[in-house]
Amino acid sequence: MVSTSAFAAHKAKSKLEPHSIERRSVGNNDIQIDIDYCGVCHTDLHFVNNDWAMTEYPVVPGHEIVGKISAIGSEVSKFNVGDLAAIGCMVQSCGTCQSCNDGLEQYCLNGFTATYNSPSEDAGGLTFGGYSKRIVVDESFALHMPKNLDPTATAPLLCAGITTYSPLKHWKVGPKMKVGVVGLGGLGHMGVKFAHALGAHTGMITTSPEKGSDAQQLGADDVLISSDLDAMAKEVGQFDFILNTIPVNHAIDPYLELLKIDGTMCVVGAVEPLQNVNAAQLIFGRKTLAGSLIGGIKETQEMLNFCGEHNIVSDVEIIQIKDINNAFERLIKSDVKYRFVIDMESL
Repeated sequence: MVSTSAFAAHKAKSKLEPHSIERRSVGNNDIQIDIDYCGVCHTDLHFVNNDWAMTEYPVVPGHEIVGKISAIGSEVSKFNVGDLAAIGCMVQSCGTCQSCNDGLEQYCLNGFTATYNSPSEDAGGLTFGGYSKRIVVDESFALHMPKNLDPTATAPLLCAGITTYSPLKHWKVGPKMKVGVVGLGGLGHMGVKFAHALGAHTGMITTSPEKGSDAQQLGADDVLISSDLDAMAKEVGQFDFILNTIPVNHAIDPYLELLKIDGTMCVVGAVEPLQNVNAAQLIFGRKTLAGSLIGGIKETQEMLNFCGEHNIVSDVEIIQIKDINNAFERLIKSDVKYRFVIDMESL
C-alpha cells in the first residue's frame, strides 16, 4: 500500500478538504499513473452532495484522469513508464458477461467498478478517484492519450467526450445527415464538435440566443432557439438525429417534433425522470427515444484517436485544487465554458 494525498468530502454537502488515502501496490497487470490533470464533472458534485442517495464517505471524486505512468507491473504489455495515459469512468468490470465480451463494459451485466465510490478490495473498501496525486489501475482499463493534443484540455474527453461520441457513432452520424445538439454546456459543446467533425450538418438547439455565436465557433452550422415557437415550427421533421444533453427534467415532446420519420433522439444528460412523453409522436413517425451512457474501453480509445486525428479537445478553465469548492459553486450556476480541469500539480 502507498499513502497518497487527495481531496475528499466526508459527509453530504460538505466541502472537499485535504485527505490521505491508501493506493494498492502495483500488481502484475497494473500501472501507476502520477496524475497531472483531472476534469471536474457534474457527477462529482452529485456524489459529494449525495444527490442520488448512494454515496459512501469519504468520497474522492474524479473520473477524467490524465497523467504519466510512473510504474508498471511485470506482466504489463501495453504501456511503458513515462507514457501519457488516461483513466475514464471505469476501472474494472466482470469481464465474462455478454456485454463485457462485446466490448461494452459500461453495460456490464454484473455492474462495472466505477473509478470512484464503488466497492473495492483495496484499502478503505472503496475506489478513490482522480482528485489525488496518483492512481493504480489494471492496464486493460487504461487508455493511450494522443501526444499531439494539449494535455491541459484532454481530461474531459474521458467523460464528456465519450458520452457524446458514443451515441453519435452508434447511430452512424455522418455526411448528408442533419443533427441537432440540445443544450450548450459541458456535454453539448463536445457534441457539436464531434457531429461537425463527423461531417453532419450540425444545429445547436438552445433556449439562450446569446449562446449562438459560441455554438458557431464550436462548429455549429445553424442555431435554433427553442423558445422561438415560429423558428421551431419551421424545423418540424427536419432532423435525422438529436443529441439531448439537458441535465435536468424537461419537456421532451417539442424536440421529438423536430425529428424526421425514423429519426432518433438520444438522451445523455438527464439521469432522472422526465416529463410525460406523447407516444403518438413515436408511433406516427416511427421515431425513437433512446439513451446512452459512456463507451466501452475500445470505443473510448477510438474516440481519443479520433480527437488526435481531428485536433479535438474540450474548452476548459484550469483551476488549482484549493479552488475546487468554489468551482462546484460555479458549476451549479453553469458559470464555466465549458469544463473545469484541476492542475493536480497544485495538490
